[in-house]
Amino acid sequence: MTLRYLGRTGVLVSPLTLGAMNFGAWANRDHDDAARIIHRALDAGINVVDTADVYSQGENEEIVGKALAGRRDEVVLASKFHGQIGADPNSRGNSRRWIIRAVEDSLRRLNTDHLDLYQVHRPDPDVPLEETLRALHDLVAAGKIRYYGTTTFEPHQLVEVQWVAEDRNLTRPVSEQPPYSILARAAERATLPIAQKYGLGVLTWSPLAGGWLSGRYRPGTDAQPSSRLTRQPHRHDPALAANQRKRAAAEELAKLADDAGLSLVHVALAFVLQHPAVSSVIIGPRTLEQLEGQLGAVDVRLDAAVLDRIDEIVAPGLTISPADEGYLPPSLTDSATRRIVRGAHS
Repeated sequence: MTLRYLGRTGVLVSPLTLGAMNFGAWANRDHDDAARIIHRALDAGINVVDTADVYSQGENEEIVGKALAGRRDEVVLASKFHGQIGADPNSRGNSRRWIIRAVEDSLRRLNTDHLDLYQVHRPDPDVPLEETLRALHDLVAAGKIRYYGTTTFEPHQLVEVQWVAEDRNLTRPVSEQPPYSILARAAERATLPIAQKYGLGVLTWSPLAGGWLSGRYRPGTDAQPSSRLTRQPHRHDPALAANQRKRAAAEELAKLADDAGLSLVHVALAFVLQHPAVSSVIIGPRTLEQLEGQLGAVDVRLDAAVLDRIDEIVAPGLTISPADEGYLPPSLTDSATRRIVRGAHS
């Protein structure tokens, strides 16, 4: 695979990143099978492995750590913090207290003395941004992490992170990890241009739109039971109106892929890979067969006619379902932030 720089760092990364989320209790419970998939990915030239402490409540990091034994130095190893771990209400979020503990827990599970990239999994409106950035700055200084980045931050938050880091003389982030696929193109509006402006590497997640672009949803077929449908019905239940629109677009895209002599998977991955802001695309195979079906996408180059047709099916900047944006801020989820309710005598 032709390597790319991770933003303005000197770190070279493969165009595909192995996302490990599907290893463990959430999907593939066979640890030996997960190790085979990880080894095959490394042998194929993938040099980035992305995990998170919240994936299967730490089991995922343990699987990755065991699989990388003897090969750790080959890998740009990335993990994340933010999600709830266990029952302790303080075992979550972006506070300094949790970050310092979370990184040690991740290092232990991954059986390593440092992370190459440590990512803030989501924004935390309850914690001052400076507190989070200063904790990460100190972890870089201590050698616990080499770099840090963000995941699914809104465009204005990416700019704010840059400003706070510069104003407080703190280490800046090197990457952002947004959702990006043909069916979820909101990142094109501002996230990707901002990443280019500030030299951020971009590791995109869900390039197959949570399976909608895997080719499994073809005309005349019924949705099969899946762990994704159980965990996230708002994204995967085909009966929902937004998901029906996704399915209709996926069917048109499947026809386009057939006409181009390509698999829908390859079209979906190649589309994301061809954006100039993208450093690497995170794939999340559950099986070895799924991995093999995705590796060839790095050799696919979509021509202008195919890209123009994609734009006709799903307009640039459009995300068909808001559920695929990965994060909704309190300004949207908490009605109290939008309404002033006046009393009868106000």
